[in-house]
Amino acid sequence: MTVVTQQNAANRLGTEPVGRLLLKFSVPAITGMLVNALYNLVDRIWVGHGVNDTALGGLSLVLPLMTVSMAFAMLFGIGSANLISMRLGQGRRADAEQALNHCFFLLTGAGLLLMILELIWLDPILLRMGAEEGSAALDYARSYYRIILYGQVFLMVGFGFSHCTRAQGFPAVTMLSMLIGAGLNMILDPVFIFCFDLGVEGAAWATIISQFVSMVWILSFSLGKRAVIRLNLFRGGFKPSARIILDIMAFGSSQFLLQSAMSAVQLLVNISLGWYGAGALGERGGDIALTGLNINMSIAMLILMPVFGINQGAQPILGFNYGAKHYERVRKAFLLAITGATAICLGGFIAAELFPRFLVGLFVSKEGNATLLNFASAAMRIIMIALPLNGFTIVATNFFVVTGRPKTSIFLSLLRQCIVFIPCLFIFGRIWGLWGVVATTPVADTAAFVCTGILILAELKKLKADHGRSLGDTHDRSPGADYGEEQTNNEQTGHNGGDMGYT
Repeated sequence: MTVVTQQNAANRLGTEPVGRLLLKFSVPAITGMLVNALYNLVDRIWVGHGVNDTALGGLSLVLPLMTVSMAFAMLFGIGSANLISMRLGQGRRADAEQALNHCFFLLTGAGLLLMILELIWLDPILLRMGAEEGSAALDYARSYYRIILYGQVFLMVGFGFSHCTRAQGFPAVTMLSMLIGAGLNMILDPVFIFCFDLGVEGAAWATIISQFVSMVWILSFSLGKRAVIRLNLFRGGFKPSARIILDIMAFGSSQFLLQSAMSAVQLLVNISLGWYGAGALGERGGDIALTGLNINMSIAMLILMPVFGINQGAQPILGFNYGAKHYERVRKAFLLAITGATAICLGGFIAAELFPRFLVGLFVSKEGNATLLNFASAAMRIIMIALPLNGFTIVATNFFVVTGRPKTSIFLSLLRQCIVFIPCLFIFGRIWGLWGVVATTPVADTAAFVCTGILILAELKKLKADHGRSLGDTHDRSPGADYGEEQTNNEQTGHNGGDMGYT
């Protein structure tokens, strides 16, 4: 990637119509986010139909553990990607290559360490994930997750290097990597579950094989001639450096903290569902509640993935134009992104309120547990009440990143995830039992919307005032320099569209 090419790209961000730019940047991001969501979603759909609803609850039990794995993948993957972008922008190509080399060893080492530790203490860990002791869901979780752990390195290296490839300016390669993995997973799931009659173990094998193929694809690109920087582990290419490791961890720390918080909240929700579900839904009530609410969360995440894609697509447009003092373009891009995100959430809300049994039926066969169908359908109408607010909250939260205030963005993300959600979970659970746990989601969403709205209104007023002042500003700014400076600021936050979380 030459300097000329980078400057041309920067100039387009400041001159092309905002709507066209947002579409051009958002479509690949939306595709990637949807494909990423399909991994777990497809497993759940096929397991629900090919095994039973109890097995579906077992897969839900291990979700906090899988989130922890993603937290470490983000720590090293996103951290390395941000460092690579900065070093390439500074013209320090050799340092960028060293960051890529460190990324491989950090991801591989973390994956192996997590695999070994979790395999050794798998049973004690699963017993604390929220299932009733001796339940069938626990057995399914054990069978599924033991195999998933064998592919821990595939997941982490594939995910981490996809960010490093995007950082070099190849989003299409990253998207294709995810499409290959998710497409293969959708093919192998029914083959292993139905044809080979492997049940949840078949779903697990389909997942790790798909992740392995996706990893091989992205690594082959990183080793090939098309890459701006190549993975070079031998011939003296790798020189271990504590400084580089610390830089990577610093750049990825915000994502790691937010993802870890999400895992903790998921664990608390699972425990609460097991506790209150046993008393509210009769025999196997804990497993039923766990399965039902996680079906809802899977549907909600599928709806929100395009919103995260719009958010990622808008970020470079907002960042460049804010740095270049094109405040009217910033306002227009921001409002267009919110409009698109809100339209998606509103469509999801209408579908969830009108057709909850149909959506639940995607995961559970018509001959399945009637109690599960009834609970999951009723819970969906409650959980999705505040869904139309989420599009605004997600885009507005990320807006503070491009204006150079990542701490505000992180606070707003944690507000929904922890500060409001956790106290409400305990208080509502004590008062209303299982339905109190269900009601926690829309209350947290509404609180996040109100707080974010107050802060963003003040920000938009400031933006309008800045626009008025900029009209009389004759200071000549270099678009290329503005872009590089703002891109560096954004990269240092390690923030992306998925920070908001949805637990």
